Amino acid sequence: MLRAMTSPERWNVDAGDRALAKLDIPPHASRERRFEIDVRFVVRAGAGATPMHALKVLIDGAQQWSRQVTTVREGDDSLEWRQRRTVPAGQPLRIQAVTEVQHTLRRRLVISAHEE
Repeated sequence: MLRAMTSPERWNVDAGDRALAKLDIPPHASRERRFEIDVRFVVRAGAGATPMHALKVLIDGAQQWSRQVTTVREGDDSLEWRQRRTVPAGQPLRIQAVTEVQHTLRRRLVISAHEE
């Protein structure tokens, strides 16, 4: 039996300096998929007493991770979250990243999901 080869799926969204990013991956009708998910939030400290940045990650509406840290004063700073996730056949994958800043400038918010 000859089976068609499919390329691994690669999905990403670059939200730039926006506070929110969403990546919606549609379902695959006939096969389970396994994704390496990466969420990266890059900031730079601004003026102010206590610069801080926070990142919250939701998968299919459920919070998976949340972190708030003081932003370093020199150069860029970042928060990053990674996870492997199996998605059953017929199911979508919805990834959302929500950020918060105080005395800090948002520089880049990126979500990527690469099939293994």
